[in-house]
Amino acid sequence: MGVMHVRARVTTHDVLWDKYRQAMGDIDLPRPFDEVALVARLAERRGRPIELIPVDALPNLPCGLLMVTDHADCIVYATDTSALHQRHILLHEAAHLVCGHDRVAPAPAKRPAADGDVPSGARTLLPHLPDALVRRVLGRTVYTEPQEQEAELLASLICSRAAREARTPPLAEGQQRRLGSMFGAAPAPRGRARG
Repeated sequence: MGVMHVRARVTTHDVLWDKYRQAMGDIDLPRPFDEVALVARLAERRGRPIELIPVDALPNLPCGLLMVTDHADCIVYATDTSALHQRHILLHEAAHLVCGHDRVAPAPAKRPAADGDVPSGARTLLPHLPDALVRRVLGRTVYTEPQEQEAELLASLICSRAAREARTPPLAEGQQRRLGSMFGAAPAPRGRARG
């Protein structure tokens, strides 16, 4: 049973990195790592702006939110938390885009939305947006638990890789060739994320 669990985890890891590579192409993680720069690279690859909207955290509200509108993707994130937590929030919300969760159609409403159907937390968080837009945005950002787990895992993998790369200085091209020839291994293709 333990081997199957490890195999499933490795498979999930590989699937997530494949999604990351498809979304990001041959773009490496920024060095030194900067989550805002990574989000900007993702926006460039997607051909759509990703707006970062800092807010003060409020009780009983999520610390991050992805809103997909007709013109831009918006990541709302809490600013009154640690820098590490902010990084993870931004990466988690960006991971929803990488994984394609924004393209999943929301479940149809059982009845037409009434004016009072906007949750009070959303109204507090997004007071300047019309109710109809807030309902539409929230309808497109309610993710299933597996999607939340997938986004959380990908954000954690990116953070882990960024920390590992920060500890390991990059090898010059000549050093890579010499090491490869000593051990009989070809250097990794440039820009390819390794698991």
